[in-house]
Amino acid sequence: MENLPTPDELKERVPVSANLKKIKAARDEEIRRVFTGDSDKFLLIIGPCSADSEDSVLEYIERLAKIQDKVSDRLLLIPRIYTNKPRTTGMGYKGIMHQPNPEGKPDLEAGLIAVRNIHIHSMEQTGLTAADEMLYPANWSYVDDVLSYVAIGARSVENQQHRLTASGIEIPVGMKNPTSGDMSVMINSCIAAQHGHTFIYRSSEYKTDGNPLAHCVLRGATNKHGESVPNYHFEDLELLLRLYEETTLENPAVIVDTNHSNSGKKYDQQPRITREVLNSRKYDPRVRKLVKGLMIESYLEPGCQAIGTENHVYGKSITDPCLGWDETERLIYEVAALC
Repeated sequence: MENLPTPDELKERVPVSANLKKIKAARDEEIRRVFTGDSDKFLLIIGPCSADSEDSVLEYIERLAKIQDKVSDRLLLIPRIYTNKPRTTGMGYKGIMHQPNPEGKPDLEAGLIAVRNIHIHSMEQTGLTAADEMLYPANWSYVDDVLSYVAIGARSVENQQHRLTASGIEIPVGMKNPTSGDMSVMINSCIAAQHGHTFIYRSSEYKTDGNPLAHCVLRGATNKHGESVPNYHFEDLELLLRLYEETTLENPAVIVDTNHSNSGKKYDQQPRITREVLNSRKYDPRVRKLVKGLMIESYLEPGCQAIGTENHVYGKSITDPCLGWDETERLIYEVAALC
């Protein structure tokens, strides 16, 4: 066993400057206003499936920032800097938190430093604060000062510690539907996260007030035959709206994930799914109010590649396949035009 630095110790070693704290506070407020309904801007939580290399991820986000300036009247772009990768069997690459070098051995201390560095460098170079997945609730304290959006995955959404930790977070937390597709599980997670709790976190007793920005994320499901079942269609959005109406949840909202089981991991279907969701918003004002944005997986190059590929392609995913940059750029402008 090796002792790791505490969150406070790590924050002293890799600090966030006063200027970056102001940038994050302003971004947090702008994103918050979308979920409370005070802003009608549309969110795109967009970027690589996993942040495997700081250089290529930052190049991607720098390109994204240039587009943000051009679509700022309609869209808020939140780059995906996903530093933890859930593995169904527990095997394989688990993200830079575990392996700063995807081809190297696990090094958690170096991984923690790499995680803070990539988020801080992104803010410094682009002014954009990012989204990440809260795969391990106990790690939240290492990144709570750099993130503007948190996602809780399909395999974690029923976990009590994830729900309780989310209740003490002050930024939007997206609760994905489980792989079964059961929307009631996702709704119950939002109820838990929006209420206050008393619980143990990192060996201390915490009391939370609840997070009114906890919301749903539709990512598709998997049936008993292992086949993908999408849940982004108009009828799915209507059903979720009815489920919300049966609760007392604050700020009813959903983000639609255009990849994963919604696309059957066919990354090139994401533009088509995006258009359908936008058409559903256009068709029904209630759906328009409910759907606050989309999650899109994209990177510099389209598709994916295996770790250790002899002819490694810079900016190409080593996990799930992603849209390439050219199509991503066209899609963002198309979304802006349709919103």
